[in-house]
Amino acid sequence: MKILMVLTSHDELGNTGKKTGFWLEEFAAPYYTFLDAGADITVASPKGGQPPLDPKSDLPDFQTDLTRRFKADPAAQAVLASTVTLETVSQENFDTVFYPGGHGPLWDLAESATSISLIESFERAGKPIGFVCHAPGVLRKVKATNGDPLVKGRNVTGFTNGEEAAVELTDVVPFLIEDEFIAQGAHYSKGPDWAPYVVIDGQLITGQNPASSEGVAKALIAKLA
Repeated sequence: MKILMVLTSHDELGNTGKKTGFWLEEFAAPYYTFLDAGADITVASPKGGQPPLDPKSDLPDFQTDLTRRFKADPAAQAVLASTVTLETVSQENFDTVFYPGGHGPLWDLAESATSISLIESFERAGKPIGFVCHAPGVLRKVKATNGDPLVKGRNVTGFTNGEEAAVELTDVVPFLIEDEFIAQGAHYSKGPDWAPYVVIDGQLITGQNPASSEGVAKALIAKLA
């Protein structure tokens, strides 16, 4: 299995003066799920190199067995520190693509023509595509073959309005995923805040929050089995 993981390069949390980036658990849990399944993993980001880590995701309250494994794994840290630039990767070289969240993707990957065309290329090729937490927001401008939003009429989830309110960023983020998907005609659904919730619609797999990241990764592997 050749798996592409795409991380954000954006580190500014709107105009708050605070930092953001990718969420550690949403990288570590899928990374080890893929690695332990024997996958060949490539990690990419818009700017390449070390992607910015959301400092909140590094706090003790948000650590898991897999984030602790990452902290003790120099090889995985080296992979993360040397992401390839997004424009150098091609769908043809991978079996699937997975986007971890964190707030960063709402600013760069959601607007990136390179990311949008990459996702469309995977989708047109009939390959599974996975997104967790805020990463489903990168689908905002992705189109289906008929020109409609890719999520129109599809079953999807993503970080909820309630979860965004709980972290007090409703008025900071450029858009709310739940509202955006519903406005685009998606069949958006959600589970309880912070609980694992994964939605599978054909080859499109979305997870609601950090706790859903391992579930999305396992669903992608099942599609490739």
